[in-house]
Amino acid sequence: MIDRVTPVAENSSTLVVPRRTLLGGAGGLTLSAAAVMLLAGCARGADQAQDVEILNTALALEYEAIAAYQLGAESGLLQKPVLDVAVAFQGDHSSHAELLSSTVRKMGGRPVEPKPISAYPFRTDRLKTQADVLRFAAELEKGAASAYLGAVPVFTNKDLSKAAASILGAETMHWAILRNALGEPPVPAPFVA
Repeated sequence: MIDRVTPVAENSSTLVVPRRTLLGGAGGLTLSAAAVMLLAGCARGADQAQDVEILNTALALEYEAIAAYQLGAESGLLQKPVLDVAVAFQGDHSSHAELLSSTVRKMGGRPVEPKPISAYPFRTDRLKTQADVLRFAAELEKGAASAYLGAVPVFTNKDLSKAAASILGAETMHWAILRNALGEPPVPAPFVA
């Protein structure tokens, strides 16, 4: 994915993606109410089929993150060290997607497929600087962490809860690193919702 992108000039004015809205918010991308409910744990009495549905929702979010980081890498707004971090984070999301996809298959389900980047309603008009891309990515990671936090307690299979918690940890670290890069406190509060 991003590793195929050749870094472009630091002064490029190409736009990228804002994704403040993984779980809703102003502009950009919004997750369907059903997906939010699934990942937020509103569904009760989950069975294996419901676990597969939750996994597929998480898989769709990972594909979306992969696409967002691809757009960020191709924007020309990221300087070399930041671009390297974006590539690494995209690699993490790819690993998450591979695990989720194989788990869905093992459970007898059919994994959702990634969409073309153009199919995501990313708001590139708001991304004009490297800081804009970092803020966008930080919100993306915060939303992903929140989604996994909601998914952990609703899985019927506790091994799936453990896997979701592990991914939650990675998303939270991504968020903290991006906040730090923006000069913001990496951990904004002792409790994060």
